[in-house]
This record gives sequence, structure tokens and C-alpha cells, in this order.
Amino acid sequence: MVRFTSIIFIFLTLMISSKITDFRVASAEEPPEFSQALPGYTYQFPRDFYSHDDFRIEWWYYTGNLEEVGTSRPFGYQLTFFRVALDTVDSNPDSSKWKVSHIYFAHMTLTDIKGEEFHYFERINRKGIGNSGADSERLMVWNEDWSLKSEDEQHLLEAVESGTGLKLRLVPMKRLVFHGENGISKKGSDVGNASHYFSYTRMKTSGTILIGGKVYKVLGTSWMDHEYSSNQLNDELSGWDWFSLKLDNQTELMLYQLRLKTGGVDSFSSGTLVSADGMARHLKQHEFIVKPLTQWKSKRSGITYPLGWELELPNLGIKLNLSPDLYDQELYNLRSISASYWEGSVAVEGTISGDPVKGKGYVELVGYGKPLMQDLPD
Repeated sequence: MVRFTSIIFIFLTLMISSKITDFRVASAEEPPEFSQALPGYTYQFPRDFYSHDDFRIEWWYYTGNLEEVGTSRPFGYQLTFFRVALDTVDSNPDSSKWKVSHIYFAHMTLTDIKGEEFHYFERINRKGIGNSGADSERLMVWNEDWSLKSEDEQHLLEAVESGTGLKLRLVPMKRLVFHGENGISKKGSDVGNASHYFSYTRMKTSGTILIGGKVYKVLGTSWMDHEYSSNQLNDELSGWDWFSLKLDNQTELMLYQLRLKTGGVDSFSSGTLVSADGMARHLKQHEFIVKPLTQWKSKRSGITYPLGWELELPNLGIKLNLSPDLYDQELYNLRSISASYWEGSVAVEGTISGDPVKGKGYVELVGYGKPLMQDLPD
């Protein structure tokens, strides 16, 4: 979803810091403007899986709910690769490899539900000397030895840090879903307050995860988001709550609430309901209700998060209760975004038109510690 805005802080900070290093940041000429997410965009595949360097912000996001083969021991994971452009595309073949034109960072988490442990790691690198990058001619994104690549229609994920990580193969079980309307997912009223946003909402997943050097062979399902934009959010927002759910009746639900600094929910909050046959229905903010049921306060950050929710879509007969698989799934004090956020595996129970359903999913909570938009240091 809109898992980006706090990146604005590091994006601008890095621009400043790069001016006082040996890196060459930009030419004296004013660079061309970044592309904007506007109505009428025509998706092209497989091209749109790749990097879009003419947009300022882009990410490839994967979460999944897995079980160990033979024991059904449950795990959750997240692996997200981010690209942030500091300058528009440079066509000069003589540009220095030390020029800071893009920053790449990545977040990886593993939730060991039975072991009641949450592990998280991050990577930060710049484009220029091959440590990180995103290819514009194939699906290949990397940050040192963490990587995303494709093999036919399969997505291959690999990330290991200090004996903990994952190596997974993901195969789409449904066709792509496009969020929003007219090719864009609107996040505000201004021109460009939007993104191009599409997902594989259910991907068969197999492979291995490592925790403390121990290898677990796993199977399960994953969710993939790919999103790119240049100017998504406005400064009236304090943060967002984002939900991605996979239900056992083979439907999926994505919802996000954009929270206002003045309180309440922005009218551009929205979602997508995907039926068992893969048909997607766009949901507007007035069509769903998100009710927090309890709270949890992090001992590390001191931030209080809502944990446990009731989701209701009254006109569609949907009522779901979500509970976190672990309370502590906070990514604390990340260098890459100068902030903390909560992103974790959840269990789902409820009814659709009176019929019971269960499921698994992920929830992301951003902006509870401090505002998303931050002033630059003097």
C-alpha cells in the first residue's frame, strides 16, 4: 500500500547529507520532473513488474503466512525492497558511478508464532557501485545479497542476515489485481496524490526459512504489492492502517485507512475485495468500518498501537475479527526511515453473508510514533 511517506524524511535528509560528502549529486541544470500517477495509465506486462526510474518512489512488497512441512509450525514473513530517486533519470553516459541518484533500502521480518519471537532487519545502500539496484528491463531487485528475481511467472525471494532469513519461491494462484479506479489509486485531491498499484493477492509459496541457523521447510501463501508514484500523500495525514487478508473461501480483502492529523479518517481511504474467481471490486471509504478492539504499548519505542480489529462491510454482509499472532511485531527505530512502525501477521475469523470464514493476513500501522512529514534540520 502506501508504505512510503516516512521515506520522505530520509529522502530529503540524504539529499542534504550528500551535498557535504564526496558524492556528486546533480548537474547544475534543472532536472526534468518526475512522472506522476495520473488517470489513463495503461499497464504493460511484464514491463510494469520492473523498475520505473521516472517515478520518484517505488517498492516491491511481499508478506506471507507459512507452516513448517510435517509439523504445521506457523510463521509469518515480510520482505520489501524500496527505491527512492534523488534525481530524475540521468542519460549522461559519463556520469560518475559515485553520483547519488537513487537510494535503495529493504526491510525483512520473520515472525515465529510458536516460539513467540519477532526478527527484523534492514539494508540501506545507494545506486552507483553495484551494491544495490532495480533493473528496468527485467524483474531483478537487490540490496547486497538480498534479492528478488523472476523465473518465468515465479517470484524468487532470498534474504538472510546473521543466520536468520528466507529463501522462497512464489507462484501466482490468481490473476493480477489493480487497485483504485482508472489505473490509479488516489490518496488525495491534488494532482499526483496517487500511485500505480497492483497485487498478486494469493501466491503459492514454498521454500525454507532460517531462524538462528535452524532451517525450516515451509509451505503457505503470500501477498505481493508493487507500487510506484512521485507524490502520493499530503501533509494533512498523520499515518495509515493497512490490511491484507486471505480468507479460506478463496477471497481476499485489502483495506487502508488514511488517518488525519486532526482526527478521523480521510475520505480517500479505500480498498479492494477480490472474489474467489479473481474479480476485483473497488471499495470506497464509506463502504467499510474499521474498529480497533484493544491497544499495545511497545516497551522499546513507547508507542501505543491499536492491536485487534473488527472490520465490517455492511452492504456486503462481511464482518471479520482480526487478532495479532504476536503483539510485539514492531520494527523499532529503523535507520532507513528514521522511525518505528508495526507490521505483523494476524489471524482472521468472521462471517460473510452468515457463512463462517477464517484466514490469515498482515497489518501495517504507520505514523503512531511521530508525524509522517518532518521538517528538515537547519
